[in-house]
Amino acid sequence: MILRRPLLSASTAAVSAPQVCIRNLHASIPIRPIPKPIPFIPDHTAFLSAIGRGLSAHAAKIPSWDALFTLSSRQLKEVGIEPARSRRYLLQWREKFRNGEYGIGGDCPHVRDGVAELVLVAAPVTPIPGLGGISPRSAMATATHDPGTRKVVANVPAGAQQPVEPLESLTGVDGVVIKGAKTFRGSYVEPMRAAGVPRARLRLQEGIWEERRGHKVDGGERRVAQVRAKRRAAENKENKR
Repeated sequence: MILRRPLLSASTAAVSAPQVCIRNLHASIPIRPIPKPIPFIPDHTAFLSAIGRGLSAHAAKIPSWDALFTLSSRQLKEVGIEPARSRRYLLQWREKFRNGEYGIGGDCPHVRDGVAELVLVAAPVTPIPGLGGISPRSAMATATHDPGTRKVVANVPAGAQQPVEPLESLTGVDGVVIKGAKTFRGSYVEPMRAAGVPRARLRLQEGIWEERRGHKVDGGERRVAQVRAKRRAAENKENKR
């Protein structure tokens, strides 16, 4: 072990110079640009409602969309957003939204009154470069699709039967999967009764993007052995009576 001793010849100014705390440096980092609202999340009230955990109750404490993405953790505490885990959760979702990471419905461009309508369409398969055409599997007819086509769940304007975007460029809606030939499912997806193509709606509601907290089982990981040992001891004591 090497013991380091202070330099006796150091000047008084050098010894008494204040040290900069690294934890305080985050306050000097410039604020990232404020992202624009998306059709599914048009304002800060919708954002707080979508991420859940009861944060919609604090919507009146945040005046605007810009304030939602500029208030610091200390300022959020001053306006009354408690407990601390709620502020951490809000800041985490705020950065995810800045990075373009949305929950289900976040990639829907056609939303009216918080409702996005979805339809199941057959889009042509894009030829693979180098093969001179589509793959043999895509060219084969199956029970769920026609040759040279693929099933895609597309977001359409309210009441429309077909998407307005070119079928070749459709990529589907994140979080929605296709089951069988005419069924698609996903969290919060509500099927609609309509003639023709299969349809469904995705409605903005409380907690649709919520990341649910886990719950402790038998006291959690650190106390599980102790809690179960006490339980067994109590059961053995009760059986001996």
